[in-house]
Amino acid sequence: MAIKKTGDLTLVKKMNTAIVLEAVLRHAPLSRAQISERTGLNKATVSSLVQDLIDRHLVLDIGPGESSGGRKPFLLLFHARAGYAIGIDLGVNYIRGILTDLEGAVVLERELTIDNHEAAIVLPKLMDCIEELRTSMPASPYGLVGIGIGVPGIVNGEGTILFAPNLSWPQVPLRAMIEERFGVPATIDNEANAGAQGEQKYGAGRGIANQIYVSVGIGIGTGIILNKELYKGAAGFSGELGHLSVMADGTPCRCGNRGCWELYASENALLEQAEPLGYTDLDALIGAAEQGDEHVIALFHRIGEWIGTGIANIVNVFNPNVVIIGNRMRRAEPWIRDAVAATVGSRALAYHREQFRLLYAEQGDRSAVRGAAHYAISAFLAKMKDS
Repeated sequence: MAIKKTGDLTLVKKMNTAIVLEAVLRHAPLSRAQISERTGLNKATVSSLVQDLIDRHLVLDIGPGESSGGRKPFLLLFHARAGYAIGIDLGVNYIRGILTDLEGAVVLERELTIDNHEAAIVLPKLMDCIEELRTSMPASPYGLVGIGIGVPGIVNGEGTILFAPNLSWPQVPLRAMIEERFGVPATIDNEANAGAQGEQKYGAGRGIANQIYVSVGIGIGTGIILNKELYKGAAGFSGELGHLSVMADGTPCRCGNRGCWELYASENALLEQAEPLGYTDLDALIGAAEQGDEHVIALFHRIGEWIGTGIANIVNVFNPNVVIIGNRMRRAEPWIRDAVAATVGSRALAYHREQFRLLYAEQGDRSAVRGAAHYAISAFLAKMKDS
């Protein structure tokens, strides 16, 4: 009889460890016997693998649960506080940062305003925000496991920001800078992709196969999830639907094009139109709308129509189950909702609307920062499953 090579046995153990850890992540609290039933692995193998995961501080034995006859089973939980992740949403006019446990629960949150876009000013603030979160982190077996950052621009596979028109930045090797400074793995992605992941994991997109997340802030970005997977395109640069041309001879855009959707439907577009009324920020406009200011409410309605115009194009192209509106304009839902819905209803093809729903981000303007932290958590857990 042929003897299996040690390498083969090691691979099998890694695969089985990953299966057991995934069962705990998805279905805890559960017993060793329940893991055996769910995975098809025999009880002795499960007991050995569980003990290994307990020794590695990834699983907790929380003691006996309810008995269905016989001995009470000992229940297992994922050790969410075995380590921590940092998520950052780097906006055009803000930096939002969170510290989460390994289940994505927010432990700490920080936010600061940006009034100067120069990289030499923003990057030190970004580093300070991360450092503050790291310094405030509770003690844990694994400490800080990683950092995820969503940025308003195009990012390559090496984590370099190639193009961020609303920041006017040159190419910035952000992943390399972060990893050198903090000594942990970093993931850098477009903030709309991070937002899509945040809503899929923690918000309105849970369990939905085909969804488009529309991030409406100073600019507009989109995260595209098809068949439950983030679609990034041939070179990884998909989702720049804020630069759809909606006016052939329209206003010049910082991207080099003319008549881009974000020039008419973004927070920036709203603020430009609100300037003659004496308003300079979104919160002030929302306050005025809450007080019944008809001029401001009309501005929101007009922006809602423009948002709906772009979403109708998205619906006609992708035929998604849902489109989720998120980022800062999510705060204005009460005043844009009807205009967005009416415009999509009149412009999207009838067959595409049959199984379509228009949703607003459950995470509000925290979708991207939650998704960014999820990137770091996922990378850590993938490494643990493979070790």
